[in-house]
Amino acid sequence: MSPEHLYLLEKAKNYCAYQERCLYDIKAKLESWKVSETNALKILQALEKENYLDEERYAMAFALGKLRHNKWGKNKIIFALHQKQVPDLYIQMAINSLDEEEYLNILKAVISSKRTTEALSFHEQAKLVAYAQQKGFQPSLAWKVVRGEI
Repeated sequence: MSPEHLYLLEKAKNYCAYQERCLYDIKAKLESWKVSETNALKILQALEKENYLDEERYAMAFALGKLRHNKWGKNKIIFALHQKQVPDLYIQMAINSLDEEEYLNILKAVISSKRTTEALSFHEQAKLVAYAQQKGFQPSLAWKVVRGEI
C-alpha cells in the first residue's frame, strides 16, 4: 500500500471512530477528500473488515439517538435513514428495537410541551397532532395521546 493510501485509511478510521457513520457518510467524505474510486473501495473494505463501519450498528444508534435527543418519531427516523441509503432490513431492525414505553413517553412529552390548557377544542387538538406528525410520530397514536386514551 502506498503512503497516501495508508494516510487516507487512517484518516477514515479516525472519522469513523469519532461517532457512528454509515456507508453513505463515508463515501461522501472520501469524495470530498478527492479519493479515487479504487482507493475508496479499498478503504471501505478495510473499514468494514476492521469493524469501523457497520450499517446495522449505525441504524440502531441513529434511531435511538434521534428518539431520545431530538424527540423524533418513527416516521421521521425512517425517512432520515432512507436518505442515508441504509438498507431497509437494518431500518426495520432499528425501529423495532425502540422501546415502546419510552417512545410513548416521549410522544406525551412532545405533546404536553405544546399543550396550553386541559380542555382543548378540536382545532387545538388537531394542531397538537399536526405538531406531533411534524416530529415524525404516527397520527393515530398522537390522536390517542391528545384525547387522553393512552
